[in-house]
Amino acid sequence: MKKKKFKFSTLYLALVFLLLYAPIFYLMMFAFNSGESMNSFDGFSLQHFGELFSDTRLLTIVTQTFMLAFLSSLLATIIGTFGALGIYYMKKRRTKNTLLSLNNILLVSPDVIVGASFLIFFTFVGWQLGFGSVLISHIAFSIPIVVLMVLPKLEEMNDSMVDAARDLGANTLQVLTNIILPFLTPGIIAGYFMAFTYSLDDFAVTFFVTGNGFSTLSVEIYSRARQGVSLEINALSTLVFLFSLVLVVGYYFIIKETSEDPSKHKNKVIGGVS
Repeated sequence: MKKKKFKFSTLYLALVFLLLYAPIFYLMMFAFNSGESMNSFDGFSLQHFGELFSDTRLLTIVTQTFMLAFLSSLLATIIGTFGALGIYYMKKRRTKNTLLSLNNILLVSPDVIVGASFLIFFTFVGWQLGFGSVLISHIAFSIPIVVLMVLPKLEEMNDSMVDAARDLGANTLQVLTNIILPFLTPGIIAGYFMAFTYSLDDFAVTFFVTGNGFSTLSVEIYSRARQGVSLEINALSTLVFLFSLVLVVGYYFIIKETSEDPSKHKNKVIGGVS
């Protein structure tokens, strides 16, 4: 009976992953198609990758998209980490719950509403749409994600480490840099990667606030799709997927390195402030 259940669960998981990855691999397969459409696979060719690397406009947009993702996720991680610390150390429970609720509302709000709200805001203050408006918007919707990643690590932290450091004469900065932030590193890294991913593939919010010649990959693909997607986009999607795969593997090893035995971590950080 147990073997049957095990086989059924394995089959179920295999079907789920097949449904998730089959469209991606189907798209990647036609990136190597010698033909010009996805109607049939005419033969193996790298011509669409050559077309991609000769498309200056698309390469510029890819560079802009990754620069935006790196910068917005970095700033959102810094702000979100200290925001999580502020919420965690909030003394009034009602205020703390209110801030958590406001943070969660931003997570579940439809992207269309968020994008329209930012558009109205930028129009009201007279801010010209472009890189700056997109950057601010991406930072704003990424901050709640980082807060959500960092707060659970704060809940896991043993406050006795902070008290011990205080007893040893550590000031607030030393406690923060030697105890709290090192302990939160896995959550901070997770928040950064999540923010990076959300920024990289965001369309709805970006579509509302982009302008002044600035565009991102998702908006550009949407614009080209209205005229018929070429297999050049398949080639680009293949490279982006492989890059994402590298990020996931890198994230795994980073988390593996930063995850330490709590007792070792405690001895290390207390020794650092003594």
